[in-house]
Amino acid sequence: MLPSILDGIFNGLSIGSILLLAALGLAIVFGLMGVINMAHGELMMLGAYTTFVVQNVFRPLGEPFSQFYIFAALIMAFIVAALVGLILERGVIRHLYGRPLETLLATWGVSLILQQFVRSVNWVMIAGLVVFCGLFFGGLALLRRRADFEGRRRWFILVLLPLSVAIAFGIGSLLSNAYGLTVTQPWFGAQNVDVTAPRWLQGGLPIGNYQLPYTRMFIMLLTVLCVAGIYFFLNKTPWGLRIRSVTQNRSMSACLGIPTQKVDALTFALGSGLAGIAGCAVSLLGSVGPNTGQNYIVNTFMVVVVGGVGKLVGTIIGALVIGLIDYVIGAGILAFAFSSIQPLADFFTFFATTSMAKVMVFFLIVLFLQFRPAGLFPQKGRTVDA
Repeated sequence: MLPSILDGIFNGLSIGSILLLAALGLAIVFGLMGVINMAHGELMMLGAYTTFVVQNVFRPLGEPFSQFYIFAALIMAFIVAALVGLILERGVIRHLYGRPLETLLATWGVSLILQQFVRSVNWVMIAGLVVFCGLFFGGLALLRRRADFEGRRRWFILVLLPLSVAIAFGIGSLLSNAYGLTVTQPWFGAQNVDVTAPRWLQGGLPIGNYQLPYTRMFIMLLTVLCVAGIYFFLNKTPWGLRIRSVTQNRSMSACLGIPTQKVDALTFALGSGLAGIAGCAVSLLGSVGPNTGQNYIVNTFMVVVVGGVGKLVGTIIGALVIGLIDYVIGAGILAFAFSSIQPLADFFTFFATTSMAKVMVFFLIVLFLQFRPAGLFPQKGRTVDA
C-alpha cells in the first residue's frame, strides 16, 4: 500500500513539474498581454525537435561529450523557441493586442503551420525561406530610408511580397531539379523521432522495493531551477521590474518612460523560451512528433486558469495539484485505496484510465471555477481593468 502511494505521489509530482514548465511561459505571456497563444504547444514541440537535432550533432563526438548533450540542448531549445516566439510577436500578435478572439484564431493557424513545417521541412524549403526573408525584409529596410516610406508602405509591400515569393520559389525549383531527393527529402517527416537520455540519467534511485527514475528527478530539478530563475528575473532585474510594472498598469508604465512594446517582445520571447525548455524535458520521456505540443496545450491552459492568470505561485500550485490528481486517478491508486468501500472502489475504477482521468480533472476544475472563477490567486491590473 505504502509503495503504491509513494509511487503515485512521485509520478504525480513529476507530471506536475512538466505541466509547470509548460505553463510557466504561458502564464507570464497571458498575464502581461492577455494573449491566448494556441501555438504554445508547438513551441514546446520545436524545443523537443531541437533536442533531437543537438543529440545527433553530439553523437559523433563520442564519449564523454555525447553524454552531456542535454545541457547544450536546453540552451539551444530555449534560444530556438525564443526566436520563433519573438518573430511571432513582432509579425502577428503585436497587430492584434486587445482582440483576444483574433489572437486565438491567428495563433491556432500558426500552430497548424508549425506542425506542417516540421513534417515537410527540407533544404529546399530552408533555402527558399532564407531567400524570401533576405529579399523582402532587406528590401523594406532599404526602402525605409526614403522620406515617403510611411505614405507608400502598402504599395512597397504589394510589390516586394509577390516578387520575393516568386524568386524564392524559382530558386527552390532550381535546387530541386539540380539535386533531386538530396535536397527535397524531409528532415523529420510525419513519424515520431526518439531522444535517448544520457547514460547518467538512465535507471533510478532505489528506495526499498521502489525506484525513483533519474530522468523524472532531473526534470523536477530543472523545474525548480527554472522557477527560481524566473522569480529572480522578475523581482531582482530592471527588465523584470518593467515587466511587473506593465502587468499592473500599462498606461502608467508608458507615461513613466517604460518601452512597453519592448517589454511585450521580451516577455513573449521569454515565455516561448520556457516552452522550448519544457519541450526538451518532454523529449526525455518518450518519442517526439509534430503533434507533441497538442498533448499539453489544454492542460497548460487549465493550470493557468486554476492558478490565476499571471500569478507565479498560483501556476506552481495549480500544476502540481492537477498533475497529482490526474495521475492518482488515472493510475487507479484511489480505486486501490478505497477497495474496502465497494461503491467508491467501483466509482474510481471507472475513471482509472488516462482519458477518463482527464474527464474527472475537467469536472473538478469546472466545479472549482464555480466558486473561484478568477483562480486561486485573482489577477490584478490591466487584464482585470479591461
